[in-house]
Amino acid sequence: MDETPVTVRAVEDVGPETVAVTFETPEGFAAEPGQFVRVVREFEDGESEGRYYTLSSPTVAETFEVTVGVDPEGTLGPWLASREPGDEVTVEGPFGDEYYQGEPSVLVLAGGPGVGPAVAIAERAVEAGAEVALAYEDDQPVHEPRLAALSEAGASVLVVSDAFEDAVATLADASDQAAFVYGFSAFCGAATDALEAEGFDTDAAKVESFGPAP
Repeated sequence: MDETPVTVRAVEDVGPETVAVTFETPEGFAAEPGQFVRVVREFEDGESEGRYYTLSSPTVAETFEVTVGVDPEGTLGPWLASREPGDEVTVEGPFGDEYYQGEPSVLVLAGGPGVGPAVAIAERAVEAGAEVALAYEDDQPVHEPRLAALSEAGASVLVVSDAFEDAVATLADASDQAAFVYGFSAFCGAATDALEAEGFDTDAAKVESFGPAP
């Protein structure tokens, strides 16, 4: 989908300095959990600023969601957090090849903002009847109600602030799990090393790096 105005349905606080923004799905938009979109802010002087956000909703049939970290010194995050239902925001996409494709057993590793696509994939996989394990590293976790709901639905969920490789070792089963990794580049490197230590073919892992941590 080329740059298209979409309508904001809701903006919800989901953790420290983090909001989930829900948009109404425009006609022709199709995406899978793990893909991402480009959100564009257009300024009055004709300039614009765009940033990529990975989907944090398991489906996009009627609405789709992105999870946004709100840096008080930033421009796009605070602007998105201040949107009201009915506002229009320009969105382009989806992009990305590292998404859920119906795998029957998944291990999802998330660091920091990677929790958005992690919960989306886990929810979609649980709904499909897959075996789901999720390890999430963050000093200030977000989307905690959704993580708790996943656990109640039968997923194995570990939220840690350190010793992430131990969490991976607890949940990993290289014999049948498809591995997904989302987060900043340093986290993705460490998570891939942890997978390799557990016998995973890391070339087959679906890894989406968000670049260096700010």
